[in-house]
Amino acid sequence: MSRLKVSQNTVRGGTVSNPVIPTFNKPGVTVWNRVTRFFKRLAIGFLGLIVLFFLLNWIFPLRDKIDYSTIITDNKGVVINSYLTKDQKWRMKTELDEISPLLQKTIVAKEDKHFYSHPGVNPFAVVRALFNNLFKMRRTSGASTITMQVAKALEPGKRNIFSKIREMFRAFQLELKYSKKEILQLYLNLVPYGGNIEGVKAASLLYFKKNPDHLSLAEITALSIIPNNPGSLVVGKNNKLIVKERNRWLNKFADDKVFTQKEIEDALAEPLNATRETVPHYIPHLSYKLKKQGGDIIKTTIDLNTQLKTEKLVEDYIRTQRLKNIKNAAVVIIDNKTHKVITYVGSSNFYDTTDGGQVNGANAVRQPGSTLKPLLYAMCFDEGLLTPKTVMTDVSVNYAGYAPENYDKKFNGYVTVETALEHSLNIPAVKGLKMLGNEKMIQKLSNCNFKQIQKDRRKLGLSLILGGCGTTLEELTGLFSSFANEGKYIAPVYVSTSQSDRDGKTVVSPAATFMINEILSKVNRPDFPLNWTATERMPKIAWKTGTSYGKKDAWSIGYNKNYTIGIWAGNFSGVGAADLSGANIATPLLFKIFNTIDYDSDEEWFTQPKDCDIRQVCSETGLAPSEHCTSLVTDYFIPLISSTKVCNNWQEIMINASEKISYCKNCAPETGYKKKWYKVVEPDMQSWFEENRIVYQKIPPHNPDCELIFKGAAPAITSPVNGTEYLINKKDPEPLQLICKTANDVSKVYWYINNKFFKSSNAGEKQFFVPEEGPVKISCTDDKGRNRNIKITVKYVNF
Repeated sequence: MSRLKVSQNTVRGGTVSNPVIPTFNKPGVTVWNRVTRFFKRLAIGFLGLIVLFFLLNWIFPLRDKIDYSTIITDNKGVVINSYLTKDQKWRMKTELDEISPLLQKTIVAKEDKHFYSHPGVNPFAVVRALFNNLFKMRRTSGASTITMQVAKALEPGKRNIFSKIREMFRAFQLELKYSKKEILQLYLNLVPYGGNIEGVKAASLLYFKKNPDHLSLAEITALSIIPNNPGSLVVGKNNKLIVKERNRWLNKFADDKVFTQKEIEDALAEPLNATRETVPHYIPHLSYKLKKQGGDIIKTTIDLNTQLKTEKLVEDYIRTQRLKNIKNAAVVIIDNKTHKVITYVGSSNFYDTTDGGQVNGANAVRQPGSTLKPLLYAMCFDEGLLTPKTVMTDVSVNYAGYAPENYDKKFNGYVTVETALEHSLNIPAVKGLKMLGNEKMIQKLSNCNFKQIQKDRRKLGLSLILGGCGTTLEELTGLFSSFANEGKYIAPVYVSTSQSDRDGKTVVSPAATFMINEILSKVNRPDFPLNWTATERMPKIAWKTGTSYGKKDAWSIGYNKNYTIGIWAGNFSGVGAADLSGANIATPLLFKIFNTIDYDSDEEWFTQPKDCDIRQVCSETGLAPSEHCTSLVTDYFIPLISSTKVCNNWQEIMINASEKISYCKNCAPETGYKKKWYKVVEPDMQSWFEENRIVYQKIPPHNPDCELIFKGAAPAITSPVNGTEYLINKKDPEPLQLICKTANDVSKVYWYINNKFFKSSNAGEKQFFVPEEGPVKISCTDDKGRNRNIKITVKYVNF
């Protein structure tokens, strides 16, 4: 009880001075103040620690960049290839969905029971470890949490008190940045499992040949004890010791009731037969290509079963071709329904050193031969320039010095577009590109990601259509897949995580695509392999072959509704082979692969689209028939686009009674003549008929007394080429050829060299002369007096 203190008042001069006020003494108030001050100081200290932590976090940021092994998986997620890290470790990233509940439960139960309740550091474990280490003078228990172990793995160092403090600090940083599951993921990615194996994924693949989410309780427990002593617990060498330690932990799990008794019994009974295996190295060419693009886990679209079958077919097939000096091949297969690349074979044998087996033939830039012709004709269909039955002339041509030839060095005269494509004739293709314009063709190929053509577009000319450019098997196979997709190009997908343009780019119309498909699916073609007979149950396909100049590259690319398969065969050394051709070397392999992956397919063929119709045309020109056309055939055409020009293949000529002189309206007599229909024959075809001694109906020579005779077409000199410089060997000079094309009524021509008469010849007949050095003027006059001049330059050099 408080006492009341009273003091006497001093009275001075009648006033009271220094009064004493009574107070109560309360000891409890002082204790409360002290407690309050303690908690305030504690809060200030805690706040200071937080501020200090964030300050240190800013000064010493978390170094959590991990160098993972690049993993390549197939379309089912199975690892089919992998590469070591820069520090030569197998450190494969375990994804969150690969951390199964069983794996998570087992690791947490063994390593850190309170993982989900502490902030990265377990204070009770720290106190316990400190007490044991101090009073027992030895390390009897550790205080490292899973988070602290991650910190140690990220920043390894000597084991001392300072490293422990650093681990605690880094643990707090990790907890601040990541979720608990992400921290567990980091732990499972960094924990060592002996040798150069780090992370549970690398360990499960190399020891058990399975992904982490497929591991059993016994396997997980066996793996979990290896990090405690990776030097002694070596899988494949010390399996008995590992089993003994595993079973000890399984019994501990049973005592702690982590798992049911049945689960423990099954795990205890499971044997351990694991040994260290090697990492699979499938699709080496594609794997290396994708690895360079970056990424820890690259999920490809490859179907491993189809890949392995195709690799075996390619290796066996090329083995039979080695006697022909053909040592390599490459294959790309696209699933036309998903546009995914399901097979990618870069060479016949990756480990073969005789012809650079590690070269990626599917990605190598090569000459495409005739493989671009289907696209050309399809574009011509869409431009209204041609239809399948349009008749073209396959005769000698010369475009400013460029004189293309057919594969067999022969000319065929009149041919339809259909025949030209079936027989892969070069002259009609060059004429078609001339009509279309090579810039349109180049732009279309550029739109389809033909990189080398984009790069060389200013250098490319008419030879582009015959293989005078650079393409890859990847690009060509992707292009041909558009013919199986109604003319829409969708870039082939190699990685399942990438987003493809589902709408694609329209390359050609569905109508033009259908026409090409009908032409390329015929089996009675000259490029059908002679030694191929197993076609009874082979699926219907359309295909196109190609052979590059010098017989260095053989191509065959085929497709149906299911697949597009591209084949290249040849030598990586660039050496040509006499027997190398798309028809006889690449196509048999194409058929073998189709017979394997799409055997006896009942998939329906492409149907005729709405924008494609059928009409009757003249069989001699492919144009709409006139009243004089007697031979008609059916032809596909595109309404409102295809030409509606009427056939003008016949011409009515006025002739005398003996049919030896023809007249025009200006010189025809009043009587004594008759009219007769003649077939129009172009000058180049007249020359071809003459050279091949083919009889054709000639229009009689024009009336020599006609005043308008000199107004007709003068001879066209096709060789030499006007304005061209010719280099001639001094030691062995070769003569130049004189060729001209004349009108149908010309029978003789006269040649002049530098205004001096040289020689006369029949129309269409070839002449030869050895020119003098310097500028040379060449003149040609027909028997009607019509003249044509050209100039060339001749230079003699030493070869």
